[in-house]
Amino acid sequence: MKATLWGRAYFAGQAAAGAAWWLGVFLLPPVREATLGQLNPVAVAIFDVPLFVVASALAAFGFRSAAVVATAWTGLVTLALAVFATITTQAGWGVLAMAAAAACSVAALCLVLLGRIPTEWVLRGPFAFRPAAQRATSGHVAATFRQLILFWGLFLGVIPLAVHALEDRWGLSFPLPTLVPGIVLLLLASALGIYSATAMSTKGNGTPLPSAMPNTLVIAGPYRWVRNPMALAGILQGAAVGLMLGSWLVVAYAVAGSLVWNYAVRPLEEADLRLRFGAEFERYCQRVRCWIPRLGAG
Repeated sequence: MKATLWGRAYFAGQAAAGAAWWLGVFLLPPVREATLGQLNPVAVAIFDVPLFVVASALAAFGFRSAAVVATAWTGLVTLALAVFATITTQAGWGVLAMAAAAACSVAALCLVLLGRIPTEWVLRGPFAFRPAAQRATSGHVAATFRQLILFWGLFLGVIPLAVHALEDRWGLSFPLPTLVPGIVLLLLASALGIYSATAMSTKGNGTPLPSAMPNTLVIAGPYRWVRNPMALAGILQGAAVGLMLGSWLVVAYAVAGSLVWNYAVRPLEEADLRLRFGAEFERYCQRVRCWIPRLGAG
């Protein structure tokens, strides 16, 4: 019940923010230009005010169907505005504002309809927790490095480059003279990632991927000092790529990834580890912290 109230409170805030934004659009030309570009504000308001502002207000009063409408409309507007900004190079800040609203609306909708945010949905199908099949250590090592190539190429290459390109296209970039610090941080974080992956595959009889998890609790290598060295390495790598590209939006992407990991993935992973390793994992948690290394541990 409390979670549902939080969802309704969000929609109340969204309604107020939407109304304030529309006042700014009509009264302040800089707001209109930054968020709508050359779009006709009257034509947009005809649809957005009832489907976003009014629907959000109704959702705040407990109308569940209105919450669905407001969330669906927010997602549709975000997509349409992103296409418009990419074609015209206008309204980039509007895309970011709507993207944030869309993400928060989805979370609030889950609270309203389900009373919780179903984080377990992110770990279904190929990402569902399953112990790795028994095989030679060399097989786990090979699988681990195939995973590194695939995931690093996607999350540290393809996605950051796409985000950076959109950042430039939408007129959101500003220079960050951070190439050398970014390179240094990337090398250090990548070394930590490789060290962690090697410990996982050689000591744990498995891989870092959820669908082929270790069969043995790994407390060797960097896991002696911090419980999530691979996640820590990935977050630092993402930030390093952002620094190398001079892209604040890529750095924000890395920060967002860290929040998703900490609040959605990590609790599920730790629940699985508690189920499989019991008291051994509990003792490990008491001895080694989650994110801040404790150099005296182990």
